[in-house]
Amino acid sequence: MPKPYLWAMNEKLMARSGGRCELCQKETALAVYPVPPDAYADNEVAVCKTLVSQIEGVEPLNPDEWRFLPEAMWSEVRAVQVLAWRMLNRLKSESWAAEALDILYLDDETLAWAKAVGEQAEAGEAIVHKDSNGNTLQNGDSVVLTKTLDVKGSNLSAKLGTVVKNIRLVEDNPEQIEGRVEGQLIVILTKYLRKQS
Repeated sequence: MPKPYLWAMNEKLMARSGGRCELCQKETALAVYPVPPDAYADNEVAVCKTLVSQIEGVEPLNPDEWRFLPEAMWSEVRAVQVLAWRMLNRLKSESWAAEALDILYLDDETLAWAKAVGEQAEAGEAIVHKDSNGNTLQNGDSVVLTKTLDVKGSNLSAKLGTVVKNIRLVEDNPEQIEGRVEGQLIVILTKYLRKQS
């Protein structure tokens, strides 16, 4: 996974960016982000360090911090166009991002570059599990069921208000966790639970 590095900002990139983030245009601490794959020339973009952590999936994606993308996508810099396209795709559940994607035009070669890495795999986007109230869940948390659930393939019924301790997150599905109810390991949908304080 590419890592940002500050010390390698060459003169060409510094002149092109004017010392500003090439995505949001803020004057702030910048990192050089090489837009994968490395096979493409001029693939480096000057990006805010705070945005890089979301691009790489180190921090959860915060849609409100990306509302500048509909402007950034019109950049004349191909690497910025590619990065904007990828981030808009990751945010396409937001109406503003979907609308921007509908009008964004990339030439065939730039679009091929944008699609050369999977939408989420490019950044190794972190899968974030959230409870019914939007609280982030972690392995080992305790949760409370907000609905009585019948367990498929069993006569077990997990009652409303049941506390499930020491949960495990289902790695590839942000809508599921695993936990023990009456000694039986079951999969529970995150929309039917809340994190215990």
